[in-house]
Amino acid sequence: MSEAIIAKKAEAVEEIVDKFNRAKSAVVVDYLGLNVEQATALRKDLREAGVEMKVIKNTYLRRAADKAGYEGLDETFTGPTAIAFSYEDVVAPARIMAKYAKDIDALEIKGGIIEGKVADLATINELASLPSREGLLSMLLSVLQAPVRNVAYAVKAVADSKDEPAA
Repeated sequence: MSEAIIAKKAEAVEEIVDKFNRAKSAVVVDYLGLNVEQATALRKDLREAGVEMKVIKNTYLRRAADKAGYEGLDETFTGPTAIAFSYEDVVAPARIMAKYAKDIDALEIKGGIIEGKVADLATINELASLPSREGLLSMLLSVLQAPVRNVAYAVKAVADSKDEPAA
């Protein structure tokens, strides 16, 4: 093999290593059997969420994962493989892929990476079931407001009982 080809392949692996290192999460899927409409819709939803999806050779993925320090991903890099990288939202690729995997039998989640740790299918499905960041923040706000609201109700109840004439 010529040195130019080897250098080009090494450069491709380095690009993938960079993606692994920058990504907050990555989800590996088997996409074989998706029709053009389904693939287009999936890519559109991923793009809108700021997620980058790539179809990459398994040998490149294996080498990049080893270089990036991710052990245990080799078994996920078999068959037709696509990987979705998210550089901002940890939950987005898992949520979108799980939604499509539920609706489309041809799409199968194999595994992935979540905040620097290798994740299996069960972990990715758990992550996908979490509410969005905004949903979690609103839940937190509700929990923080509850004690204040209860005190206000108690004070109002005391004030109302003082206003009532004695029987």
